[in-house]
Amino acid sequence: MTSPAAAPSQPDATSPAALRPAAVVVLAAGLGTRMKSARPKVMQPLAGRPMVNHVLDTCRAAGISRAVVVVGPDMAALEQAVAPAPTVVQAERLGTAHAVLQARAALADFAGEVIVLFGDVPLITADTLATLRARHAGPDAPSVTVLGFRPVDPARYGRLVLGSDGALERIVEFKEANAAERAIGLCNGGPLVADRALLFELLARVTNDNAKGEYYLTDLVALARAAGRRCAYAEAPEAELIGADDRAALARAEAVVQDRLRARAMANGATLAAPETVFLCWDTAIGRDVTIAPNVVFGPGVRVEDGAEIRAFCHLEGCTVAAGAIIGPFARLRPGAEIGPEAHIGNFVEVKNARIEAGAKANHLAYIGDARVGARANIGAGTITCNYDGFDKHHTDIGAGAFIGSNTALVAPVSVGDGAIVGAGSVVARNVPADALAVTRAAHEERAGWAASFRKHKAVRKARRKAAEGKDTKAAD
Repeated sequence: MTSPAAAPSQPDATSPAALRPAAVVVLAAGLGTRMKSARPKVMQPLAGRPMVNHVLDTCRAAGISRAVVVVGPDMAALEQAVAPAPTVVQAERLGTAHAVLQARAALADFAGEVIVLFGDVPLITADTLATLRARHAGPDAPSVTVLGFRPVDPARYGRLVLGSDGALERIVEFKEANAAERAIGLCNGGPLVADRALLFELLARVTNDNAKGEYYLTDLVALARAAGRRCAYAEAPEAELIGADDRAALARAEAVVQDRLRARAMANGATLAAPETVFLCWDTAIGRDVTIAPNVVFGPGVRVEDGAEIRAFCHLEGCTVAAGAIIGPFARLRPGAEIGPEAHIGNFVEVKNARIEAGAKANHLAYIGDARVGARANIGAGTITCNYDGFDKHHTDIGAGAFIGSNTALVAPVSVGDGAIVGAGSVVARNVPADALAVTRAAHEERAGWAASFRKHKAVRKARRKAAEGKDTKAAD
């Protein structure tokens, strides 16, 4: 088995950046007003988990284990989501510099560089963090290093203004930029890195003397330059710096994540017949020689082992699919489903909290919940396990080699022994011994000529009704 498809790449452990201690401050206090949502912006899901968790996992993949998350008041769910990373509260949202300043006490015992990241910019990679740190550790010893990018449409991004020597002079916001500055293609991506002591020294000197009355993180560059310090920048691909500020941007970020997950799955040996139609989750684990047909959706917690086949229009969540199993088309595997080696789960079959053992088959139109289906057992079309009595769930146990006929209802708790056969159309509410036959359908009854008599009777009544309707119409005229 390969690791989950979402696992980011690791930086080169021998690089200078990897040898220096680093901590991260993640800004996550935003309410996300433009999301039109009751949940904090960074809690919006991306590939099945909050976007802020993508940022934290990327930090860990880059070898950065220390992180502080800046949250807003009354964000208990967010604090739980980022645990065990500590959180600090920005009681008043007075700007990005003010937000970072809230982490000063939490990092008081830390000596090293601090990277500032944004919880709503979830696509940054471990390689880019390594590039940023390597540039900051360069021979010109910059005091502040900013991450920049060159978007196709610079639009209203802040611009990175460089000096004649290539050093970063200042960051100018679009609305304050002149025509020459707006023509600059190098834009501010947001993340930056600085030594902890210098970072908080500069943050304490940031003012809110601007149109919005906020304390801007971008002012650090001008403050550092005014103190005679050198600043620098590193570049990242535009796709890594997409800010998910509204639902449309969130959808764009989801598309990037899905492309990454698909590419990794295929690089690890899976076949995706139509990759753009397959939707993976951050923790989806897919083995080698797995074949995935079009229009398949993976929720959280899915593991597919080598050689399995997932046919079209399936939905999987919280389940395992063993080597050589075949799922679908049009199957649904819900949490707790364990599909054994070479087992078959066919069209319009739903499995929940059930173990389907090696070689067992449920090929059509069945519901199997809270159950065990033994090895090589066969579940006929229309079979259901009646597992819920309105208050409690109950277990159904189907033995190895058992045959369950079509349209059978197994009323749990109930067991069907090894090799037993249940006749089609049965309602089974008592245990069936091994190798026994259980049939509960009603006795066959016939009434000769009844159908012809029924049709004649109905035809006569219909004719009389039409005749009566005709008389009523004439009387009205």
